[in-house]
Amino acid sequence: MGRVPIVKENYWRVIEAARRDLHQSLVQNNNNSAPILLRLAFHDAVNYDASTGRGGANGSVRFTQELSRPPNKGIENAVRFCEQIKRRHPDITYADLYQLAGIVAIEVTGGPAIDFVPGRADADAPDEDNIPNPRGGSDHLRNVFYRIGLNDKDIVVLSGAHALGGAHKDRSGFEGNFTRNPLKFDNSYFVELLRGDTPGLVKFPTDKALLTDSRFRPFVELYARDQRAFFRDYADSHKKLSELGFNYEGSSMYEDNRCYEEVDQCAKPYGEVNDGCCPGQYGYAQPYSSGNGCCPGYC
Repeated sequence: MGRVPIVKENYWRVIEAARRDLHQSLVQNNNNSAPILLRLAFHDAVNYDASTGRGGANGSVRFTQELSRPPNKGIENAVRFCEQIKRRHPDITYADLYQLAGIVAIEVTGGPAIDFVPGRADADAPDEDNIPNPRGGSDHLRNVFYRIGLNDKDIVVLSGAHALGGAHKDRSGFEGNFTRNPLKFDNSYFVELLRGDTPGLVKFPTDKALLTDSRFRPFVELYARDQRAFFRDYADSHKKLSELGFNYEGSSMYEDNRCYEEVDQCAKPYGEVNDGCCPGQYGYAQPYSSGNGCCPGYC
């Protein structure tokens, strides 16, 4: 694992409080907002350019110029949802809030737990448009995802997020759900792809391209028969997506030069302290503050 500095304790508290509120708000509306929150997280992150380091998961999708773009139609509903959380927790950045919302949306609908590393700074201007066109083919998908630094496996596994929600004619030109249960995150998207056209369900040309492309299809077949493999790979790829353009170096949300250790070395067993570090939530180092020589909760 890489070197990761610790998040300031007060900002962790903000993140955890916002996470609880997001979870509660989703449950209260029967998870109906989960698909649009996942879409918000994706659309905010995918406007990244790996060659320049510009864009990414920076909260820029909240700007009117981005919201008014045709591919982002409907995203304003997710922005309003998150604004309620932001009012209760004003110290969280929009960039962190949008990515956290996407992760919570996956978790409450039955998907995998995804590591969340906070500390994203907010953009002060809109990003360029790099949203995939649902009418594109495999070349288009590669152009979009290679530009942001992702690979063929990422393309396929992240497409599995279509298990949540559906298409709306006024947004994409298509109408219908991708799966039979659009509020359950599972591998049914891939199962339905392999079944072919099904009355009542929709498939974008970009979805069908996953079947016709010889490098994409093996991943579709794997995830259709093995949900554990899908969840494992999805969690990894979504984490990469959520951190596009994110560099915690110099972030005001991190401690300066404390507990700057290899993550896997900081989590010592039996309460051992490693250079002032203790295991933190999501596996990341947190500051050691106990006076008895033990990490909190370990002794």
